[in-house]
Amino acid sequence: MNLSNTAQYAIRVVSYMASKKEGLYPAASLTEELKVSDKYLKRILTTLTHSGIVQSVQGRNGGFTLRKPVNDIPLLEIVRAVEDVEKYFGCVLGFDQCSDDHPCSVHEYWKPVREHIRHFLSNTTMADVMQNENILKF
Repeated sequence: MNLSNTAQYAIRVVSYMASKKEGLYPAASLTEELKVSDKYLKRILTTLTHSGIVQSVQGRNGGFTLRKPVNDIPLLEIVRAVEDVEKYFGCVLGFDQCSDDHPCSVHEYWKPVREHIRHFLSNTTMADVMQNENILKF
């Protein structure tokens, strides 16, 4: 399973802010450091701000900062902020009516994988990610 580019970049933004702990990050410096287009990154930051993960500080010395402690930010919250996560948990064949009562031909195989992914995204916080020695080098 691959997350969308938007979800990947959103996690990178939060990871970067969590790893540097510098306080405020101007959008221009985030664009440069993360190698993301200005317009795309600003849209992600706006979405993360509306979801309560990031805080925007206006003004000459303004920028963005994390609104919550990293142990209160599960990966699922970041992904959910920028896209519809149900596409990762629905029927792998795309059927609308696929369920335990009306399973498709791969339902029983996909169900444990889907639940494992949901558990991972729900229970892995940014604090967990930050403990990894192999965290992305920014």
